[in-house]
Amino acid sequence: MHTENPFTITFGKQPNKLISRYEDTDEIVSTFSADNAVSQTFLIEGIRGSGKTVLMTTVSKILGEKKDWIVINLNPTMDLLESFAVRLNDACNSKPELLSKGFNISAAGFGIGVNGEERSTDYVGMIDKLFRSLIRKDRKVLITIDEVVHNSNMKVFASQFQIFIRQDYPLFLIMTGLHENIYEIQNDPALTFLLRSPKIITGPLSILQITKQYKNIFGTDEIKARELAYLTRGFAFAFQALGVSYWNNREAGMEAVLEEFDELLDDFVYKKIWSSLTTREREIVRAINTDEVKASEICVRTGISNSSWSQYREMLVDKGIIETPRYAYVSLTLPRFNEVTANYRI
Repeated sequence: MHTENPFTITFGKQPNKLISRYEDTDEIVSTFSADNAVSQTFLIEGIRGSGKTVLMTTVSKILGEKKDWIVINLNPTMDLLESFAVRLNDACNSKPELLSKGFNISAAGFGIGVNGEERSTDYVGMIDKLFRSLIRKDRKVLITIDEVVHNSNMKVFASQFQIFIRQDYPLFLIMTGLHENIYEIQNDPALTFLLRSPKIITGPLSILQITKQYKNIFGTDEIKARELAYLTRGFAFAFQALGVSYWNNREAGMEAVLEEFDELLDDFVYKKIWSSLTTREREIVRAINTDEVKASEICVRTGISNSSWSQYREMLVDKGIIETPRYAYVSLTLPRFNEVTANYRI
């Protein structure tokens, strides 16, 4: 049994204890590593706390440890094209064997010099020159962007990325984002190439793997570990949050465990998810007050017509809020969502 809490609730940090998404990880790594990659982009979509960043980080670490890969992590709030040029330049300069003798790009990114002769250039020109050297050295470049949004910055970057791909540059891209943001980017008329990009939706983690982790970490029996695992519903953040809470409160009993668990879900995830829902979507979620509810009952409780129901259902399924376990029934995907949001205003 561990002596220190191995779980974490810090977003963006890879936990010490995590449930691997082996199939998804292998799909991206094997696709990008193929001699003739069928795709040079992957989109990872999911609700906040579903494990998008962890999956992307896992892939970037695997590829980053290979000699022939360079990994560049970009911040979506900054100028993406400029950041890419500067960071790629820094990465290449940290490995002098990648660049031809006499090749130099100024650190500030405003000029380019060969054998000391400088001239001004744009960031695309910088990237072009760097890739000429990288291609000769058989290097590949992976760009990762976490929590993308559809704005002019992304539009410029994605449009230029498409040009780089047409030039046969060994350049690859992973982006994570919420359903609504990925949808807007994919359906931008100028970025239709992203419609053909493979998309991975981060669904529930394996309850079997969660059970094994809890059993090993807490030293509980199989029954208790499975009880805890089912409480998470496979939600990635819940796996970490319940782990933190059970570690801190297991001596005090399950009431104390659930109290802190709810507080963590509330503070870190559910307030933000709730604020992203429309009034009608909140009414639907509030009407799902048991594990499974008939769609017809929800229509009665909310006053939604049968003809309109399918539209709302599809939106909430796409957002990762509800699922359809069987025909004509729906249930919440998130653990204790109604208990935590009971006092939220509709």
